[in-house]
Amino acid sequence: MSRLLSRPPVLVEGQGLFGAARTRAMFAVALSVLLSVLDYAIANVALPTIAQDIHTDHASSIWIINAYQMASMMALLPFASLGARVGFARMCQIGIAVFVVASVWCAVSHSLVEIALARALQGMGGACIMSVNVALVRFIYPHSLIGKGIALNGVVVASGVALGPTIAAMVLYVAPWPWLFLINLPLGALAMFFAITSLPRTPRSDTQFDGFSALLNVVAFGGLIVGVDSFAHGAGPVQVIGLIAVGAAALAALVVRQRGRPAPMFPVDLLVVPEFVGAFLVGVTGFIASNFFIISMPFTLQNVLGRSASVTGLMITPWPVGIVLISPLVGRIADRLPASVVSSIGLATTSFGFLMLVLLPHDPSNLNIIWRIGIAGIGFGIFQAPNNRAMMVAAPPGRAGSASGMVSVARLLGQTIGAMLVALTFAFVGTGATVRCLEFASACALLGAIVSATRLKGRSRSTV
Repeated sequence: MSRLLSRPPVLVEGQGLFGAARTRAMFAVALSVLLSVLDYAIANVALPTIAQDIHTDHASSIWIINAYQMASMMALLPFASLGARVGFARMCQIGIAVFVVASVWCAVSHSLVEIALARALQGMGGACIMSVNVALVRFIYPHSLIGKGIALNGVVVASGVALGPTIAAMVLYVAPWPWLFLINLPLGALAMFFAITSLPRTPRSDTQFDGFSALLNVVAFGGLIVGVDSFAHGAGPVQVIGLIAVGAAALAALVVRQRGRPAPMFPVDLLVVPEFVGAFLVGVTGFIASNFFIISMPFTLQNVLGRSASVTGLMITPWPVGIVLISPLVGRIADRLPASVVSSIGLATTSFGFLMLVLLPHDPSNLNIIWRIGIAGIGFGIFQAPNNRAMMVAAPPGRAGSASGMVSVARLLGQTIGAMLVALTFAFVGTGATVRCLEFASACALLGAIVSATRLKGRSRSTV
């Protein structure tokens, strides 16, 4: 027992852990990541049920998703910078604590405003975790096995998404929706125990935390995201243009302030590395496509095809199950084959799966829907790990924290843009909006595949 509770070692980047120490550390990362993604998947599936219970319309209910994503987007880069200063393990532990408290708040909420604020706090906790999780993997695994570690991390994310629909279906069958958030309490306690006892201590940066840059980051992402979302919900042009202008001005000021700094919070140094930028753009595009599908599909299944909430959760499960099933194979090839090739194949497969959903017959059987979702999930699993690895290995030594933050930024930015575009589609298309969303999902995935393929020429296998 004393050995289990002993203080974890301090590691240098590229050294890695071995044997039982690596297993325990990855289990700690896995539990914390699972905590942060599980409720995201659950909330997506339960969105129609929650919207009905709190008496809000479909377009407005997407704020339950957007609040989490927006808070995470605004906090990710500042938390990644802060994590490099206070320690990646400690940042993860703070995130677990905040997430659990916010989960209780979600469970006792009775209005859209309440649950949106609680979800925003959850997003802050999730940002603490997701801003450092890939950086921790970079320390847990030696450099030659980073792809395997990132693939395993992707399996955990996919497993959380896989468990989400199933858990949502089971809970909604026997209990009201607040219990979807209360299940985080025992998982959070277990995650905190392993985070304290098993995560490695990493070298801390002595660079002073730049609070003003953090404020500019919050204003930039907040202004841009809320401005576009306001347009999606029919706000006046003065409000929309004003918010976007404030966000754009803050972003410009942030870039100017961060330029030339040795360890910038907003990673202007990484955004001039072609391999990094290419992988980042592919990641954003891929997650825009996924959110077109993930958010609109529950409405398609329940409101168009007449499936119940519990059946809907089970029918979406093939998406993450496909990711989980293909991830072991992807983990073996992520360190060997160019990401430009593997990610292109994956996104093209995802695009095909979404296209098959668009072409569903008028009254499809459950099996007819499930195999199409499974194909899309397999393709997405092929895409993720190699693309994330490309971002991490393109970052220079000492910039693991910022690169890890940008991996999560690519995911959340894509998901946030996707959620806003779904809201726009629901607001302006009306009848047939869910079919349009699936068409847009297929088109975005195909665009991502094309962008990924452009990285192949002139790039080495170790960096793309």
